[in-house]
Amino acid sequence: MKKIKEIISSSIKVKQDILQNDSIMSQICDVNQLLVNTFESGNKLLLCGNGGSASDAQHIACEFSGRFKLDRQALFAEALHVNSSALTAIANDYGYEQVYSRMLESKGIKNDVLIAISTSGNSANVVKAAIKAKELGMKVIGLTGIQKAKLDQHADILIKVPSSETPRIQEAHILIGHIICEIVELKLFAKK
Repeated sequence: MKKIKEIISSSIKVKQDILQNDSIMSQICDVNQLLVNTFESGNKLLLCGNGGSASDAQHIACEFSGRFKLDRQALFAEALHVNSSALTAIANDYGYEQVYSRMLESKGIKNDVLIAISTSGNSANVVKAAIKAKELGMKVIGLTGIQKAKLDQHADILIKVPSSETPRIQEAHILIGHIICEIVELKLFAKK
């Protein structure tokens, strides 16, 4: 029981650190406005990550393309890894580091947004996706942990969770994703 309480306390501490960090709060607000503008202009949201971060990318995408709390129009949001045939073909033909950047070549256009999720901030395929997104004229939102990372220099908005523990970072990423989904949905669809 002691270990369970330690884990929960550790998770709560990371969230309290986020709550008290005005810079992170401001970055989340910036992401909200960027996505409102993106969807209002008819552009789309693409997301990528590996492992648990891929699950988070898919989770956030479905909250936008389906619904979060409101019955409303669907928004175009897609996790890049959901087409497993394309993912494995690109990995086989070009290498795993190229899977997301190659997919962006076919899906991403100017003024779309990429959310690039990597707890370390150093996942080669996610970093290459951010680079490709910038080449295409897309905006890049990076979600990472606290450590200095390769993704840092390629994100227009970078949210660094104040932790170096992968599970705590992932828990915070999905919290941040839910906050963004809820606020963007309200801004776009709540009756005034």
